[in-house]
Amino acid sequence: MAGRHLRQDGAVVLVTGGVRGVGAGIASAFQNHGATVVTCARTEPEHPAAEFVRCDVRHPGQVRALMERVLDRHGRLDVVVNNAGGSPYASAAEASPRFHDKIVQLNLLAPLLVAQEANAVMQRQDSGGSIVMISSVSGRRPSPGTAAYGAAKAGLDNLTASLAVEWAPKVRVNGLAVGMVRTEGAHLHYGSEAGVAAVAKTVPLGRLAEPEEIGDCAVFLASPLASYVSGATLLVHGGGEVPAFLAAADADHGSTHG
Repeated sequence: MAGRHLRQDGAVVLVTGGVRGVGAGIASAFQNHGATVVTCARTEPEHPAAEFVRCDVRHPGQVRALMERVLDRHGRLDVVVNNAGGSPYASAAEASPRFHDKIVQLNLLAPLLVAQEANAVMQRQDSGGSIVMISSVSGRRPSPGTAAYGAAKAGLDNLTASLAVEWAPKVRVNGLAVGMVRTEGAHLHYGSEAGVAAVAKTVPLGRLAEPEEIGDCAVFLASPLASYVSGATLLVHGGGEVPAFLAAADADHGSTHG
C-alpha cells in the first residue's frame, strides 16, 4: 500500500536518555531515516550528535518544560522513545528502600510521566503519534541482582498494553523487550572482552546486539509499516538464551536432544 515505509522524513522524534548506549543507537537510527531528533538526559554530552535538552525525566516540571521546548522549536511531536532507564547491580536483600524506589521511579514511573505528556500533545495532532517503550528481557525472566529493575520492566510491558487501549486510535503505544547489547558500558556488566565473548556464546545468534539494531526496531514500530501494531512488545534478544539445562546435559551426556 502507498505510504507504507520506514522513512521518518519530517517527523519530530524525542529519545529520552538518547546520548549514549542504546539511546544513542536509537537516536542515530531515526536520524538515518530522516527524522529530526531531540534527545534528553540529566547530563549534557560533550559532543551531542542530535539536538539536546537537559531533563531529569523523573520530575514532572522538567518533563513538561521539555515538551514545551520541543513544541516551541518544532511545532509538533510525532514519536517518543522512552529509553531512559537502567540499574546497577544490587542484592535485593541488602538494597535500601530508597534504592528500590529510585529504580522503579526511573524505569516505570518516569516512562509513564513522559508518555502522559507526549499523549497530551499527540491527541491534539491530526496525525496522532507513536510511543515506543524500551523494556528488557529482565521483565520476562528472573533478574537476580537487578530485581527491582526486572519488576519495573515487567510493569512497563503491562503499561504499554494498557496505554495502547486507553489512547487509541490517535496514539499507538508499543515496546521493545531488549536483550544484551554491546555498548560502551558493556564491560561493567560482562567484564573483559573474553567475558563479553563468553556471554555472546549463550545467545543463539552468537553475539550481543549493536545499539543501532535496537534503533532500527524502534524505527519500525514508529513507522507506517507498523500502522496496525499497537499494544505489542517485540522481543529483540537474538533468540534469547540457551537453557542452562541443555549445557548441563551436553556436558554429561553428549549433545543429543529430543
